[in-house]
Amino acid sequence: MEIYVKFILIGLAIAMPVGAITVEMTKQGLRNGFLHGWAVGLGGMTLDTVLIFAMYFGFAALLSIPFVQIPLWLAGAGFLAYLGYDSIRNSDVNLSTTDGKAVQAPPSFWRTYRNGLLVAISPGNLMFWVSVFGVVLSDSYQSAGKLSFIIAAIGILCGILLHDLGLLTIVSITRKMMSAKMVQLVSSLAGVLLIGFAFYFLYKFVIAVWQVIF
Repeated sequence: MEIYVKFILIGLAIAMPVGAITVEMTKQGLRNGFLHGWAVGLGGMTLDTVLIFAMYFGFAALLSIPFVQIPLWLAGAGFLAYLGYDSIRNSDVNLSTTDGKAVQAPPSFWRTYRNGLLVAISPGNLMFWVSVFGVVLSDSYQSAGKLSFIIAAIGILCGILLHDLGLLTIVSITRKMMSAKMVQLVSSLAGVLLIGFAFYFLYKFVIAVWQVIF
């Protein structure tokens, strides 16, 4: 039980810093409601679960190979740039606020889930898992065996889940008090942040290519 609680707190603490997933989750929660923000979070947690299994079976070392990282940086930059541009361009549509000015139906749950999954597939997120959770989980596995590893992994996922639910609850409450104009502004700002992450990914791509060539 102590291991489980400890790893819940670790998962909660690690999920708190603002990243591309958090921005996309907040944007979808404000624009389309709790369910769509939750879909983004589920997409991210799906990758988290896959990475836990990968570490369990010893595949984490693959993520340190430059030829694996380089295409992921480029693909991540392109996808985040697309999401950012789409968020700014469509900041005044798909609104479902309390003022009754909904214009179009929100995107499907599965499309939003896919966006969350694709945002999570970035070398930064993958290497973060290897460098932080990978070390912690490996230590748990070596010191106490498979059961301890499984308990630790479940604790981390529960911590991330608590963060997502807490964030989306706040967003849902705030959303009811915001006008359509305010939601448009937040959506545009989220788009700018996503494009900022895209430029960072592109920078990391250039650095990785430079290191391979020289």
